[in-house]
Formats: sequence, C-alpha cells, structure tokens
Amino acid sequence: MKVLVAGGAGFIGSHLCEALLDRGDKVVAVDNFVTGKPENVAHLIQKSEFSLVEHDVTVPLTGKKELDQPFDAVLGFASPASPDDFAKMPLEILEVGSTGTRNLLDLTVKHAARFMLASTSEVYGDPLVHPQTEDYFGNVDPVGPRSCYDEAKRFSEALVTAYHRVHGLEVRIARIFNTYGPRMRPDDGRVLTNFIMQALTSDPITLYGDGSRTRSFCYVDDEVNGLLAVLDSDLYGPVNVGNPTEITIREVAELVKSLTGSASQIVELPLPSERTGDPQRRCPDITKIRTDSGWVPSVSLSDGLKKMIESLSDQRK
Repeated sequence: MKVLVAGGAGFIGSHLCEALLDRGDKVVAVDNFVTGKPENVAHLIQKSEFSLVEHDVTVPLTGKKELDQPFDAVLGFASPASPDDFAKMPLEILEVGSTGTRNLLDLTVKHAARFMLASTSEVYGDPLVHPQTEDYFGNVDPVGPRSCYDEAKRFSEALVTAYHRVHGLEVRIARIFNTYGPRMRPDDGRVLTNFIMQALTSDPITLYGDGSRTRSFCYVDDEVNGLLAVLDSDLYGPVNVGNPTEITIREVAELVKSLTGSASQIVELPLPSERTGDPQRRCPDITKIRTDSGWVPSVSLSDGLKKMIESLSDQRK
C-alpha cells in the first residue's frame, strides 16, 4: 500500500512508519515537529519508499503537491499527547483533533482511501466500568485539565463516524492505551519517562498520591502490531489496542528503581491541580481485537522498560 502517516515523526508514528516500510508499504510521513522530531525517522530517510514532509495538518492538505496524491490509507496520528502538552497546548490539541482530522478525512475521501484514527483510552475518562470495553461511553469531565485531549479525541471519533455515514468512507478507530518505549521525549511528563529520568539522575521518584492508581502499559512494538491488525481488519467500530496487564503506579516506581539500580527514594506528593481528573484505574478489554486477529501483546513490562531505560540513558550522553 501507499500510506500517509500524519504525526509520522512522533513517538508512535515513527515506529508505525518503520513497521509499514518493513512489510513493504510505501510511506509518506507528515509532521509539523511540535512534539515529533526529524531524528525519529532519520534512519528511514535514505529509503526510496519513504518521504518526510513538514506540514501542519490543520492547514488543508489538498493542493499541497507532496501530500495531495493517491493513497491507499491515511493514518491520523498527529496530536500532542502528554499531560504536560495538555497544559501548554490545549488550543493546538483541540484544533488538530477537529480541523486537522477533517483535513485528513477530506484527503481520504478525495482519493477513496481507508482512514484510521489514533484515538485514545482517554475517551473513557475516569472509568466506572472496569476493564474498559468499547461499548462503554465513558466518564469524561468536559471542562477539566485533561478535557482538551479527551474531548478532541471524542470529537475526532464522531467526525470519522460521520464521514463513514455520509461519504461511505472506510474507517478504523483504534483506542490506544498507555504506550511506552524508545523515542519518547525525556521531558514529556508521562509517568514512565518521569520515573526513569528521576531514577537515572538519582532524584526522588515522585508519586502523586499513594501510588494506588493503576495503568496498563503496552510496549510500542506490540502496540504497532496491534494497530496494523486494526488497519488490515474489517473492524469498523472502535477497537481497544493495549496491554490488559494492570499494575499500580507504586509497583511501576519500584520496578524502575530496581531495573536502573537507582538509589532514588520513592516519595509521595499531593496531586497537583493540573493533574485533577487522572483516572483511578485504566485497563483495556481486548476481546474484540484478539478474537478478530489473534493479536495479543507479548513484551513484558520489565523487558520493555529495559529497552526504554537504555534509550533514555543514551539521550542523556
């Protein structure tokens, strides 16, 4: 296939470009480098099947020579996605989720391609149903500190669905749960990067609250394989893509400390106002994707963290 990956120089996007190329697809990555980095795809530039275009998808793609061409699939992965981004770039996040998604959809309609949206487990908010299934409508605060991202993705899902109904567009919606691995930004404010950087610098490893909140972390290679399974499937509706192994944040901190051999102390801090609304529990039900494609994650948190620690250590050198 010939595939356009919006946000292709970002964390997940760059790994996705790599996997698409590895299976023989041609890839055009588009990124405005707000949070993505050209160096994430520098190793792909020499490949004739790959090209990188600097462009903001909130500006129409139709009419731009490098982007307005026939594609078999368009993948919408362009959005800042960390808690620090929510505080610093709420308007940009809302714009890429609305205008940016629509511009990508318009291009997809023009070339009769397949569209896949990178949605998020954040659409479930602070869930009252556990684990989260795709038919759960969620418990989202529309005006809280996380609302710019939560609502941008919820609107994107509604927009994709509307294009499917109005234009008959072939669409896929993947709800991504916490993903980690190499190429994450050291300062992006997510829990694993925070813990690893604190451990590597022997600073206190900071827990917000008592560490009893839970998350389910999926290594990026597993995540990308799941996303490709969704892209290639006939699953129209939203599909959870994540690792159903649930762990408390305190257990994560202890694991990071052990794997790094750090002398850092684990300390508890009050939850800051900008983190209000952090979900208490987060765990995907992956019955739908497992039944359809047989996909299940295979990388343990310990093994994945070792690779991520190595990557972040290299970035500090």
